[in-house]
Amino acid sequence: MADVQMGETETFAFQAEINQLLSLIINTFYSNKEIFLRELISNASDALDKIRFESLTDKSKLDAQPELFIRLVPDKANKTLSIIDSGIGMTKADLVNNLGTIARSGTKEFMEALQAGADVSMIGQFGVGFYSAYLVAEKVIVATKHNDDEQYIWESQAGGSFTVTRDTEGEQLGRGTKITLFLKEDQLEYLEERRIKDLVKKHSEFISYPIYLWTEKTTEKEISDDEEDEPKKEEEENKEDYNKFYEAFSKNLKLGIHEDSQNRAKLADLLRYYSTKSGDELTSLKDYVTRMKEGQKDIYYITGESKKAVENSPFLERLKKKGYEVLYMVDAIDEYAVGQLKEYDGKKLVSATKEGLKLDDDSEEEKKKKEEKKKSFEDLCKVIKDILGDKVEKVVVSDRIVDSPCCLVTGEYGWSANMERIMKAQALRDSSMSSYMSSKKTMEINPDNGIMEELRKRAEADKNDKSVKDLVLLLFETALLTSGFSLDDPNTFASRIHRMLKLGLSIDDAEDAGEDDDMPALEESNEESKMEEVD
Repeated sequence: MADVQMGETETFAFQAEINQLLSLIINTFYSNKEIFLRELISNASDALDKIRFESLTDKSKLDAQPELFIRLVPDKANKTLSIIDSGIGMTKADLVNNLGTIARSGTKEFMEALQAGADVSMIGQFGVGFYSAYLVAEKVIVATKHNDDEQYIWESQAGGSFTVTRDTEGEQLGRGTKITLFLKEDQLEYLEERRIKDLVKKHSEFISYPIYLWTEKTTEKEISDDEEDEPKKEEEENKEDYNKFYEAFSKNLKLGIHEDSQNRAKLADLLRYYSTKSGDELTSLKDYVTRMKEGQKDIYYITGESKKAVENSPFLERLKKKGYEVLYMVDAIDEYAVGQLKEYDGKKLVSATKEGLKLDDDSEEEKKKKEEKKKSFEDLCKVIKDILGDKVEKVVVSDRIVDSPCCLVTGEYGWSANMERIMKAQALRDSSMSSYMSSKKTMEINPDNGIMEELRKRAEADKNDKSVKDLVLLLFETALLTSGFSLDDPNTFASRIHRMLKLGLSIDDAEDAGEDDDMPALEESNEESKMEEVD
């Protein structure tokens, strides 16, 4: 390691008391040498605590290394054991002062305790735990990087002095500290995986940060024809085990997505959803990305009350026809989670039920035909808007539906229909927030649908035709249902259906006419506009 250092090397003498302590540690026999690992892991944990505390007020402190961890890396070939942390690290001044030239207040007290027969395991209580490394190591190298300084290397064989060198070509840590112990010949047991695991469990089980042990295993095995299928069986078993885990803890993972911004990307890898192409199997976001069409830039999803409620949604018609996969997000917490996740693997998560859905994969000829259709339906859009009034913000020709006559979409940054349903169910909801977030609906009509074509003809013939108004209101209410909204006045909707049935059956007697008179006037939309209100 030291041979790759290109910076200028400075040599420092250990402070007298520290030199005495090192001499005592090196030249005296101690049976409890294993405590060195506990002390170095404890120091690593303290360094992680410090950077985590600083990041509470300045998140950029974690930019160089967002993950907080401790890694143990045994290297049998070179007879070294490395303890790596992504903690706060040390500046050059910290290295010089903390590891050699300034004695801790407890240095002298610890030496006196040792000479009086105290156990060496008490070393950490006196603030000099780092030097326990020399219980098992003949040389120690410390590479460290602090956010406020360059990377430096401290090196010593405890012979009365140590060196500090600016590290320009060694392994770059980003932030943190790597302590490498060159073990004595009679201490090589600390390179064994089992020994290290036992020590971590014995002394460091309650450390707050993950401790990773690097292991290397090489196996040779002759595989028979029957055994070739074993990896597949194992993969299936692992999948079943994960599905059981996910069923039990999926809501916890999604809550983590909503609340833990630091680990959001990692948690996203654990999410699973049904989709338009997964059948009865759950799929991950990673697998979705591998199946994306060539040129596809976004990840499409739809939220709803259940898989059954969304799989035949009109919002999926064009996406399915074009071969795009759509994820079904049908847990109530999915609405909150996806609102925070926003993207995965650099790809934006786009709702199929909101404005902003763009599928720019039409040929020039198809685009030309669509423009012509839009122009021919402009007048009908105005008629529908006049009839519905403030129930909708606007009426446009749709690019997302293929078979259905119409649908209702919400604003890109407002609540979806499913979110409105969830919020309405909350007893203590904020009514002012509901009014703000439940954005106005846009009615999208399908120019290729026979109902819309007939409606266009009738509106052109007489836009004040009573049947036109009846049909528009009925289409709006059915669109509310198919788009995931609820009806505030189902009785009026039912009466309108009954009226249309009578027209279809040519029923027109005096009794029925009297019943129709009791219905709210279709021309006046004040009553029905209540369907749009959110408490």
